[in-house]
Parts: sequence; structure tokens; C-alpha cells
Amino acid sequence: MMTRAYSLLSGLSRQGLAANRALCKTGVAALGVTGLILAGCADQSGSSGTGAGRGAVTAPVTQATSHRVGVLLPLSGTNAALGHELLAGVQLALGGGGLPPDMQMDVHDTAAIGGAASATSAALQAGDGILLGPLTSGDTAIAAPAAQAAGIPVLAFTSDITQGRPGVWVMGITPEEQVQQLVAQAKRDGRQHFAALLPDNALGHAMGNGLVSACRDQGLAAPAIAYHNGTADSITQTLRQLSSYDARVAAVKQAMPATPVPGATTTSGNPSEVTGLTELPKVAQLPASLAAALGQDPNQPPAPVAQPGQASNGAASPVAPAAPQITLGAPPFDALLLADIGLGLKNVLDALVVTQVNAPDVRIMGPGLWASFASKLGAIKGAWYAAPDPTSRQAFVTRFIARNHHMPKPLADMSYDAATAALTVARSGVPGYPAESLTRPGGFAGVDGTFILLPDGRVRRALGVFEVIGNGSDARMVSTPVQARAGTSG
Repeated sequence: MMTRAYSLLSGLSRQGLAANRALCKTGVAALGVTGLILAGCADQSGSSGTGAGRGAVTAPVTQATSHRVGVLLPLSGTNAALGHELLAGVQLALGGGGLPPDMQMDVHDTAAIGGAASATSAALQAGDGILLGPLTSGDTAIAAPAAQAAGIPVLAFTSDITQGRPGVWVMGITPEEQVQQLVAQAKRDGRQHFAALLPDNALGHAMGNGLVSACRDQGLAAPAIAYHNGTADSITQTLRQLSSYDARVAAVKQAMPATPVPGATTTSGNPSEVTGLTELPKVAQLPASLAAALGQDPNQPPAPVAQPGQASNGAASPVAPAAPQITLGAPPFDALLLADIGLGLKNVLDALVVTQVNAPDVRIMGPGLWASFASKLGAIKGAWYAAPDPTSRQAFVTRFIARNHHMPKPLADMSYDAATAALTVARSGVPGYPAESLTRPGGFAGVDGTFILLPDGRVRRALGVFEVIGNGSDARMVSTPVQARAGTSG
């Protein structure tokens, strides 16, 4: 099975912090087969136009009813390579012949002088009946108001759900949609109490908002959500509070007999030390494969552990009877959502060990970004993430390579899908691209399966739920993609 290539994030498992900075610099990150435009990142896509709130975009006097397709992409500047890859996806969808006579492609560079504002104005003045793009959340915010005023639909290549609205569709696989799938599957698995430990960044907040919505939609109690600043100390302390660690330790202490166990440690005021029990380990040694994936030196040997009758330097010494390990009760949740990658994920995994948040009491869930290094996540065997079925992309990959002579980047899938939707509507014979045609209940055949445009600007896609199985193997699909239906919330 072809492993899902998150090409723009392939180095995140080793370079998490550097990649996070890069994402904010470009405003773009690939998520599965689509683009993830992080809502909190500064938009530096090269747009220099006036934009919404900085000057009006000129709109045509009458609503366009033709089937001309306006394509708004950065074809120069910082994101030019991404723009041309997206353009290749559009060209593949519209290059097979059999187009309606009035269906022409009208391409505009959002990174040229005037930016997204000028590109949008030119497309509307040319009489384009639909706009495919722009790429970034910021450019979408500039282009969408003028297109809406002209009654022209926009299929934007962003995953910022806040840009979605009637007439403006968010084509990326959003974090919110992933969480909807995870919560629905977890509820079927019997999970009832959800929590989240998330980074205090755009992706973390998008996942958190998605969890709130998903729990509400599924009739579950409101989740407990906590954000950390990315440091190991912040992650550990935040998870201690979220998991009621001190209360769980106190419960174990209260249940212990009053008579000290011979050879056991005694309390020293530290809530993690319990009479008759040893202290929890501060850091767990990670498997070499996971250490390599997350940037830890796998060649660094763990500290030697003294065996009974042997001192740490190898000399014989008397050893007291080993005290039993602490076994805490379950935390106040049975499903925990994470969103970290790179070094942040390593620190989260350490904190999970320290606080004894683990299976089977808790189902760990994470972002689709994990698919690119799922075989290295054996430390959280049984964890879930939601993503498209990678086998469904094979036919598209073959066609793309034949035309463009290279493997398609995930972003090309998204632009191909958008152009396919436009072509399907145009071939139906209706004038222009009316909302009722774009939001048809049956949806459209996309690269990764059927997708449906909902009236409120959301896009429903067929995502599967994958489970980490460890042992260096790819994750296995535990819930096959189910065709989305118009009007569904999850």
C-alpha cells in the first residue's frame, strides 16, 4: 500500500520546530491529499494588493453565467512551486477533452503586482463563472467578498474553516473534519469522556474547536481541553492537571496500609512520592525507531540500571527489596486528542508515560499528519488518526505522472477535485455554476473518493480512521471511508 506522502511535512518528525516556523512563513502545509492553511499564521504569500478592508475589488455589473473557469494561484514569488503544482492538477482535470464550448480556463497570478485583489478583479471582469483558488487563507479573505458580491462561487485551496461560508468552499481537509471522524469512531468504540492536550498554535486551536463541535454533534459531554506552550515542562505540568495526576496519586496513597513496607521509600513532601511505593520515572527510554523519527539520538545508550546485588559501577553491594511500582487509576477521560508533531510529540509521549495516561484506559487520537511517520509511533500503539484511504489515489497518480513526468504533490489532488466539480456542473447544461448544482446531494468523484460541498461552505470527504500498530509497520485502517452525505455534521 502506498504510504500517504505529506510532502511538505516529510521532515517534521525530525525537524518539528523548524518546520513549524516554515509553515507560518508560507502560510501553507500539506495535509494528506490537500493543503492545510494554518489560520493563525501570518499570510506572506506574496500578495500585495489592496484586499478587503484595504480597498475595494472591482466587481462586474452583472452576474456571470458562463462556464469560464477562473484560476487564482501564486505563479511567482515564494509559493510559485506550489501554485504551478496546483495549476497542473486543474489542467489534468480539464485536459481530457469533451469540455462545453464556453468552458475556458482563465489563469491569474495572485503573487503579481496587485496580489489577490487584482487577480480577483481581473477574473470577474473577464466574466469567469467560478473561481478555483486562491491558495492561502489570507488571499481567500481578500478574494471572497468581491466574488460573493458578484454571485460567483469560490472553491478555495485552504483548510481554514473560518473562510467557509455560503458561496465560498474550503477545499482542504480541515482539522475539524478529521476530529469529527475520530470522535464518531471513538463513540462507536464506547468512549464517552473526551479531553485534549494541544499546542497553543493555529493547528492546536483548530483541533480543539473541532473537538468541541464534534462532542456537541455526537451528543457527548463537553470535552476538557488544555493548551501547552511546547516546552517539556509545560507539556508535563499541563497533562498532570488535565489527567488529575495528583488526585490519582493521593487516591493510591490513601488506599495503602499505614505500616511502612520494609525497604520502601518515604514521602518527602513531593506529591509524586507515596509511602511504600517508588517514584514514577521522569523520562521513559523511547524505542530506537521512534527516537530517530522524532529527532532523539538513538545511539545514546540509556543510563545503566543497577541489578540486585550490584552497584551502578558494577561492584557488588547489598540491595534492599524492590518496592512495587505505582499503578494509578484511570484519568477522568477515556479518549485524548493530541496535535503535536516533531519534538513536541516526543515531549508529549514522555509526559504520557510519567502521568500513566495509556491504553486501554485511554484512546489516544491525533492529526492526519501522523500518517507520514505512523510506523515510528509504536510507543502509542493503538492510537488513531483520520486520513483518506491512500489506495484510492493510485489512478490519479498514474495519470498525473504520464502528463507531468513527476509524482504529484498532495496539493494537486485538491485542485484536481475543484476542477472536477466545475467540469461536472458545466456538463450538466445549467448556466453558470449555481449553488444548488454545486451542493448536489450525490457530490463529486474526487481523487480520494466522493466529496460533497455543503451549503455553509464546508466540504465533506470520505476519511478513514487508521490505527497505529507499531513494529515498524504502517497503520491499519479500522474504519473504512464512508461516503459523506449532504447535511450531515460528522
